[in-house]
Amino acid sequence: MPRPTVIEELSAGVQVITLNRPQRKNAFNHQMWCDFRDALADAQGNDAVRVVVITGAGDAFTAGQDLSEMAGGALAHEHGFRSCLDRVCAFDKPLIAAVNGIGVGIGFTLLLHCDFVYIARGARLRAPFVTLGVVPEAGSSYLLPALIGYRQAIDVFFESDFISADRAVELGIATHLCAPAALLPTALDRAHHLARKPLGSMRWTKQLMLAARQDQVAAAREREDAAFLRRVGSPENVEAVSAFFEKRSPDFSQVPCHDREG
Repeated sequence: MPRPTVIEELSAGVQVITLNRPQRKNAFNHQMWCDFRDALADAQGNDAVRVVVITGAGDAFTAGQDLSEMAGGALAHEHGFRSCLDRVCAFDKPLIAAVNGIGVGIGFTLLLHCDFVYIARGARLRAPFVTLGVVPEAGSSYLLPALIGYRQAIDVFFESDFISADRAVELGIATHLCAPAALLPTALDRAHHLARKPLGSMRWTKQLMLAARQDQVAAAREREDAAFLRRVGSPENVEAVSAFFEKRSPDFSQVPCHDREG
């Protein structure tokens, strides 16, 4: 049965999963968390699928969590985020991202779980968690500093600025820079190349590499989820989300902060 928020196309062992809410810049709502999770589960269990490529419909990769659900009190962590990330963390076939436009929130942190990241020139990435009054997600508090170093990572998190495609490659968050028209063909070339390799050997190799970090990622996710539940709905988070919908800059200068760790 087709899934309403993702498009799945299989050709010669390569499954392309396209995030498909272009009217919302592919922001994740409850349905999309579940559809993406189930698409990955089917791809992992289908022997005909040897490699998965993730991209976005329209002009965005994904704008992250749909903030209208956060504003309405529906938390991604309660209705699909955790189970979706469980599936991402356990995915043991080659996983390639083709970042065709903005990647915000999960559009940023998902890349830390991909084996290859192709990014179009002009695309931009952002980890907006601090600016939203919440905390990093998806194990990124461990994975990002492990990938790019503590000082670079704390700058990315604290500043919450957009990162250009060139800068993403320079930092090592993305691995390949492409002209926009060449993005998907280039990612598919790599995918089909990998699809001709012995899948069992690739899966064993990826499982071994994932095992080397799985305890740290699992622990980071537990800490992040606990902190997120404390931060969402906090005065800072309310001000940040209100400012987003009112199209103004948030003002945290008079917002109380009384939920410090410990």
